[in-house]
Amino acid sequence: MEPEELLPDSLLERLRGRAAGYDARNEFFFEDLEELTAAGYLKLFVAASDGGHGLGLQGVAGCQRRLATAAPATALAVNMHLVWTGVARVLADRGDASLDFVLKEAAAGELFAFGNSEAGNDSVLFDSLTEAKPLPDGSYAFTGTKIFTSLSPAWTRLGIFGKDSTARNGDGELVHGFIDRAARGYEIFDDWNTLGMRASQSNTTVLRNATVPPDRIFRKLPVGPNADPLIFAIFACFETLLAAVYTGIGERALTLGVDAAKRRRSFKYGGRSYAQDPDIRWKVAEAAMAMDALYPQLSQVARDVDQLADHGSQWFPKLVGLKVRATETARTVVDLAIRVSGGSSYFRGTELERLYRDVLAGMFHPSDDESAHNTVANAWLGPLET
Repeated sequence: MEPEELLPDSLLERLRGRAAGYDARNEFFFEDLEELTAAGYLKLFVAASDGGHGLGLQGVAGCQRRLATAAPATALAVNMHLVWTGVARVLADRGDASLDFVLKEAAAGELFAFGNSEAGNDSVLFDSLTEAKPLPDGSYAFTGTKIFTSLSPAWTRLGIFGKDSTARNGDGELVHGFIDRAARGYEIFDDWNTLGMRASQSNTTVLRNATVPPDRIFRKLPVGPNADPLIFAIFACFETLLAAVYTGIGERALTLGVDAAKRRRSFKYGGRSYAQDPDIRWKVAEAAMAMDALYPQLSQVARDVDQLADHGSQWFPKLVGLKVRATETARTVVDLAIRVSGGSSYFRGTELERLYRDVLAGMFHPSDDESAHNTVANAWLGPLET
């Protein structure tokens, strides 16, 4: 199924029509979520036999790219649900059924979110500042603060992880599990008042002995980098779908820049369209060439995940490289589109003004620029000598 079938132009225009209001009011996208749910969009990774669309990562990335051309903040937040369901799909494709329940619950209408990010934790998935205290019955009580928890007003399942410092002879163990919305021991702050991506409502979530029962603990991993399939699956889905969202932002910015160049008239050149101005034409061409290089990279990386390609030690460089390429390219293209569009795009409430703020969020998602370059350098040059 093509993205245009899942997200027809009529739906896309309704989503685009609401985006500015959500942004101005700093409001969650409840209406968008209702329509996307009704369209079966949250079941993209769910098998057709279970009422889903049975898409792989390449197909879902195409859908997210299209959604982001209309409503970037909506797409970014929906990404979190799609990442979890994508992780379950990637694991299942590799013979790991540990997260099959995620797909089953998504098929039943549950909404998944990520509660992994922590302020000051630049180890990302390889360590945690959150305490995971083991309990006698096999449960764990999690205490810590999670940031950038997208879908905060609506999630029904929140994936979290923390560290049991007592495990593995004191070396520690990273414990992954899910809490339900009805669980006790967590608080969602109303603190999302940001420059961009405002509709995502990625609020801070504080865990205070939030208990995850044994049947919802799905991984226990050693502290530090490791080759567990879960880590690959999270990175593969997270980085690729993030790249898809920012590719969509760049795509929309290019369209708006082209429209502005054709619409604007030059007084200096007797009312001719700015599309005839050599400097404007150069900027549009620069933006178009940048985007043309991004589309095949996004498609190929996603296809390789679907087809179980073996890139060995080059997998993580490919994933972080895609994320950085997409976010930086989108930022460049939005900037060029604003230059082409002129001073009107500087006014609050224009679509390009909003895209300019939204696209800046790309630099804060893991892997950030520094981490990504370190990953790629290690893959090609080996680790730094000590």
